[in-house]
Amino acid sequence: KQWYQRRVAITAGILRMGSAADISKKCLVIPDGVESGYDINMFNIPVKYANFLQYILIPNGLIKDRTQKLAVDILASLPNCKQLVILCVLKGGYKFCSELVDCMERYICSCEINMSIKVEFIRLKSYHNTSSTGEVEVIGLSDLSVLTNKHILIVEDIIDTGKTMTHALKLLEDYSPASVQCASLLLKRTDKSCGYVPEFIGFSCPDSFVLGYGLDYNEYFRDLPHIAVINDAGIKHFQEV
Repeated sequence: KQWYQRRVAITAGILRMGSAADISKKCLVIPDGVESGYDINMFNIPVKYANFLQYILIPNGLIKDRTQKLAVDILASLPNCKQLVILCVLKGGYKFCSELVDCMERYICSCEINMSIKVEFIRLKSYHNTSSTGEVEVIGLSDLSVLTNKHILIVEDIIDTGKTMTHALKLLEDYSPASVQCASLLLKRTDKSCGYVPEFIGFSCPDSFVLGYGLDYNEYFRDLPHIAVINDAGIKHFQEV
């Protein structure tokens, strides 16, 4: 199976991050540097976060427009699929997953596509404060036996080092799904990447600690409607004791 071969390649260290040109064909690339961001004063920001953001990286409207296109691309890649199981990686992926599923269901209805969508959930955690711990802690799992012989789409908020996703793929191997693809809202450009690149990417973003739209800093900022970069005052203020 193609997804299994991909997993073996990752484990062996063969798969490496594609060139910038390759990535730009799969997603919108957000350039490095503060100049790529937007002034927070140009947006409605919750008062509790207003003094703790450096800039807005991706506005909410752009996220939603890009998600609509991803929904179309995903469905086009599954012409013979009658049931798709969405595996949402909690907690950060819930907003992106919700918007993506809504877009897919609207497209399925309007184009009279014979496909049903079922959503299951998995919870993994790999962050403490602003750094990846290098380990993946399994917080909770649904009954993954429903994935046997099913077409699976894993929905993530962000691919950072890629270790979290490779761990999720390893978990799926025991359940023999028919196929597995991954859609991630963000792919971070980082030297720490293990080389994993998902099939569907919303945006390629700089190696900054981004938050908002489901992504958190110690459980804060998930409710921020945009994706933003935190400032030093925010890191200090919301740091775990």
